[in-house]
Amino acid sequence: MPLPFIIGAIAAGAAAAGVGSGIHGAAKMKEANDTAKAAQRRNDENVAKLESNNKKTMQVMDILGKKELEIISTFEKFSDFFEKIHNRPSFKDINKGNVKFPKFTPKDIKDAGVGASVLLGGLGGAGLGTAGGFAAAGGTTAAVVALGTASTGAPIVGLSGAAATNATLAFLGGGSLAAGGGGVALGTAVLGGATLGVGLLIGGIIFNLAGSSVSDKADRAWNQMRENEEKINLICEYLEKLKVVANNFYTVLSEVDDVYEGYLNRFVTVVDYRASISKKVDWNDFNQEEKLITENTMLLVGLLYEMCKVQVVEKSDDENELNEINEADVKKQIKNAEKVLQEIQAA
Repeated sequence: MPLPFIIGAIAAGAAAAGVGSGIHGAAKMKEANDTAKAAQRRNDENVAKLESNNKKTMQVMDILGKKELEIISTFEKFSDFFEKIHNRPSFKDINKGNVKFPKFTPKDIKDAGVGASVLLGGLGGAGLGTAGGFAAAGGTTAAVVALGTASTGAPIVGLSGAAATNATLAFLGGGSLAAGGGGVALGTAVLGGATLGVGLLIGGIIFNLAGSSVSDKADRAWNQMRENEEKINLICEYLEKLKVVANNFYTVLSEVDDVYEGYLNRFVTVVDYRASISKKVDWNDFNQEEKLITENTMLLVGLLYEMCKVQVVEKSDDENELNEINEADVKKQIKNAEKVLQEIQAA
């Protein structure tokens, strides 16, 4: 074959190979681009799922937290009327249905009631998860902490609204930043501040997922997406479990509160009646029914005080692990509540 034809054939072959390589390269680029887009799309869907699950759980925790604070706030009223009774019984060794509660005083009850009222006043402008944070840390504990001193030197109970909430969070954080403490941010973390919702104890694992995105390189993007997906699925399972535990606790807490409200109203009526017929309200003048009403009200206050002390979530020592849902203590308090209600209703 003449040389020009050979050179032409080689050139044509080379051109064809070049076109083929170009087509193959373009296909690979499209495949990589599609993979990266699919990874980002799936990652966005996973993050959206996490945010949706987190919001639903936060709402349940907020309902529980607000309920606890509402219940505890009524203890101030109970304490005021209880203190009017001379020769009144103490809270020592109150028990029913083989359920015994730790000793506490009318002052403990009143302090918790005042603190809860302060925190309730600050919830109006608070973000999603704040009330849930109080439930996570234990409503009674949070209420008592609210009696602490703010960084301004003023008692937290003297503040109101968001100022009271912020002062409480700063108090939990060891004081204001200016005073060398962790400030509101750390206080929120103590209550369980997570990047996807203030107040809910989830754990350090969630910080790596907030606003999560994947890289542009296809293989790395897909692998990172799958790694995030595993963590997100784990957290979603955690949130679902926490939601169930909080819902169960709220249901029983509400049942006890319904009975308690009835007894509290009857107790107030008894004290008012005794005050109307005598200058001195004396326990020794109470008839058996009036004593039973008072004792059952005391018992229910003690039960609710203990129920609201439960930390629904306990902070993990390992920042890379999810925090513990305190299911055991929640179940224990539910069981105690059922026993007490049975005993009261049988009386």
